[in-house]
Amino acid sequence: MTPWSVVNDDQQENRPRMRYFRYAAVSLAALLVLSLGFALTPADPPVPPAPPFSEQARAAAFEDALGLRAAGLELAAGAADGGAAAATGRIVTLLTIQARALLLPEAAPASPPATAAPPSAAPEMTVPELAAALAASGSARLEDAKSADGGMARLLAGAGTAQLLAARDLAAAAGVPDPVAPAAAAGPAPSPSATAPDPETAPSSCPTAPPAGPDAGTALAAASTAEQEAVYGYQAALTRLSPAEAGPASEFLARHQDLAADAEAWGRLHCGTVPPQQPGYVLDAGFLAAPAAGLAQLEAATLPAYGDVVALAEGPARTWALQALQSAAARTLHWGGDPGPVPGLALDEAQLPLLPG
Repeated sequence: MTPWSVVNDDQQENRPRMRYFRYAAVSLAALLVLSLGFALTPADPPVPPAPPFSEQARAAAFEDALGLRAAGLELAAGAADGGAAAATGRIVTLLTIQARALLLPEAAPASPPATAAPPSAAPEMTVPELAAALAASGSARLEDAKSADGGMARLLAGAGTAQLLAARDLAAAAGVPDPVAPAAAAGPAPSPSATAPDPETAPSSCPTAPPAGPDAGTALAAASTAEQEAVYGYQAALTRLSPAEAGPASEFLARHQDLAADAEAWGRLHCGTVPPQQPGYVLDAGFLAAPAAGLAQLEAATLPAYGDVVALAEGPARTWALQALQSAAARTLHWGGDPGPVPGLALDEAQLPLLPG
């Protein structure tokens, strides 16, 4: 074997080794580039958690109020019917107040807008369509109030109740069918057997020390007191009302008696101190002279009590309070009273944030 053949053999043996070395070097470089790319490429931000249900319900209520308000402004601008135009104007005012109550303070403008023109994309609706949309919004607010947190539940309950009443007012003024479903029309209250808690579910014992703050038991006790006073007022007014007014008053008296019994039963279930039945209550000096106006005041006085129950109770007791709140607001209107833009909640309009321009 010659020296040249030995060299050739060594070169042939080294070629695969060099080839493997090149492959390894290229792979290492590629891996280094990929690792640097992964390091320099920012990761996708985590998906933010869904807002709490109460915030979702508030945002939906706010958007509905703004949309219906814009439709009302558009409809009122071209309304020819005086009655429907007046009712639409009342709805716009109502929805403006409700939207301000539902607006987050940090989303409000720092100063009043230069113009108060309605949004350019206001949906066009007829009077029946606006009444139906308002009724649908009111029903949605009341449904959300069943599951929302306490304070938001009260706000949603009052807003929904007022929207249902406004929908019926608009339909009656325009002479169109009532858009409110019978179940949400604040009609006759359910019988006590359908709403009162089962005595077997009552707690075997309650805390001896009173609660540190308001709770469902104290709110239900206050509702029971308000109902007892309403019963007394109706009994005193019945003989002084006209025959046309006495019929509804008798029916309303029976409802208040049922509600008083229900409030007492719910109060016991929530360890509330049930107030004793009073022999009588002090009525306003003008009550007997104008019993219808006095009954309107009595009905309106029950609204905050039921608003408190909605805020502090949960489950079936809150559902019962929502029904009672709606029927009390409807009776307030029946006697010529004003349940307010958010029945069950006292609003200081001067303290509400302004709507964006």
